[in-house]
Amino acid sequence: MEQHLVQVLRNRAAQYTDREVFRFRPSGSKTYQSTTWKEVVLHVDEVALSLLSLGFGPKSNIGIFSANKPEWTIADYGIMAIRGVVVPFFSTASKTQVKYIVDETSMQLMFVGNKEQLESAVWLMNNNSTLRKVVSFDETAIDGKDERLMGWSDFMALGKQAAASTTDLEKILAQAEPDDLATIIYTSGTTGEPKGVMLGQDNFISCLKIHDQRLDVNDKDVSMCFLPLSHIFERAWSFYMIHCGVTLVFLENPKSVIEELPLAQPTLMCTVPRFFEKTYEGIRAEEAKWSPIKRKIFDWTIKVGYERSEYLKDSLPIPMGLQIKYKIANKVTLQKLRSIFGGSIRTMPCSGAAIRTELLRFFHATGIFVNYGYGASETTATVSCFRTDHYEFGSCGTVMPDVEVKMDEKGEILVKAATVFKGYYNKPNETAKVLTDGWYHTGDKGSFSSLGNLVMEDRLNDIFKTSGGKYVSPQKIELLLSNDPFIEQAIVIGDNRKYISALIIPSFLTLKLRTELNILPEHSPQEIIDNPLVIGFLNERIKEIQEELTPYERVVKFTLLPEAFSIENDSLTGTLKLKRKVINLKFQELIEKMY
Repeated sequence: MEQHLVQVLRNRAAQYTDREVFRFRPSGSKTYQSTTWKEVVLHVDEVALSLLSLGFGPKSNIGIFSANKPEWTIADYGIMAIRGVVVPFFSTASKTQVKYIVDETSMQLMFVGNKEQLESAVWLMNNNSTLRKVVSFDETAIDGKDERLMGWSDFMALGKQAAASTTDLEKILAQAEPDDLATIIYTSGTTGEPKGVMLGQDNFISCLKIHDQRLDVNDKDVSMCFLPLSHIFERAWSFYMIHCGVTLVFLENPKSVIEELPLAQPTLMCTVPRFFEKTYEGIRAEEAKWSPIKRKIFDWTIKVGYERSEYLKDSLPIPMGLQIKYKIANKVTLQKLRSIFGGSIRTMPCSGAAIRTELLRFFHATGIFVNYGYGASETTATVSCFRTDHYEFGSCGTVMPDVEVKMDEKGEILVKAATVFKGYYNKPNETAKVLTDGWYHTGDKGSFSSLGNLVMEDRLNDIFKTSGGKYVSPQKIELLLSNDPFIEQAIVIGDNRKYISALIIPSFLTLKLRTELNILPEHSPQEIIDNPLVIGFLNERIKEIQEELTPYERVVKFTLLPEAFSIENDSLTGTLKLKRKVINLKFQELIEKMY
């Protein structure tokens, strides 16, 4: 019986031996490099033996500060092979964010991915009392004069020369307990200081079991490792891929995903709603350039796709006439749309934030099964997701097997399962606030639909009250606004205010296609948002969009911004959620002007 992720890896490697498991295209290279199952286990053992030779062992907190690459996952398993604890960092984390985690976990060793991360780690060693060793995956970034730094090859050579052997590693693993701490994953810190979510081997093993009962994955699949491995979604998914014998294609630069997909041709890929928003925007912008006849044909094929997906979601037989129409629609348009994702995609798990139902329906209409779900770091990712045979748009799917979900009197979603975390690292008071009798209080407001599917409505902390005493869900309004093709992003403001306002980033791509707005190619984003025609145009659209809202929910005033919210400008978390407090503070002056 498998009770440890390293046992899972070893068992699959014994089964698949010389088959490819990892694929990676280094920066600047035109070809992929492959790693076999046998080679991965060998490298994992070398990492483990090297760590032992440096004096690390069970319960050692060891960091990984890097973008996605095979070394990330090899180091991950190597740390767990000595019963150590993996502490990942987002590759874009600032020095102060990393220092907080290093200090709290008393970290002594860290793996880094590139020169910038190495520079942060060196600064940390000079400004922290515990960190004493840094191993760089990128050996060209190493300064040979600093003995505290090691390149990946030199580090791995320690394992080959180590006094300990693979037999010793087997003994260490044999002593492992099912509830051994596997990792401490720090939350994005959208509110307050970051909290380290403690997940055990048992949490991950339970996660594998419940996904076996829900998902259709096999060892012929290829998965693109696109989202950051530092986040629970991609990390747990990658563990599951290895459990299923799937080939993992690591993508170091997530911004190059659209260019990479036709080369990698994955069948599976974890995504977040923002990915689909950007892709949809690109499709619609391209469509606007077509002739009226071509647009009409496109709209007909999508309409056929919509009709077909309505039958698929309820597992109903598709009428013969619709099957014929779909074959035509597929040949004319839909298979071309799917080629954007490489042409082989069949399932795309999606989570991390709310997704517009219209967006979900559109991609299902193209023939891609976007498996939307709900989860958290504290629940080892998935709490609910679509079933392949029955699903409901507008929901987060059905609750996973062996997972219990209920709502309290406030409508807060509570979760109880073997996948629920062990608590927040060194924060017993914070743990006590969210864990009661095994029930995890998610902080999310939710309900069950009439069909029994879970619906996540908003973060309870995000719901605010206007000065008139009305409660408002910002997420609901933001989704409505961003559903408009001329609005890329929006954040709604109104806590203790007399009316609702919003900061809006328009879609510059689609605005430029409106000839009546007189936007020239050389116009900058700032010039576009200062254009009175643009402001008037968007004002009219926003009025129309909000007709279905109650008066107190409607955006009365808005301000256009020239730059999208992003991780780089510290407006989005690593999983692309809005950092509301940061944005409110950053644009405080503009917000006050609206009042």
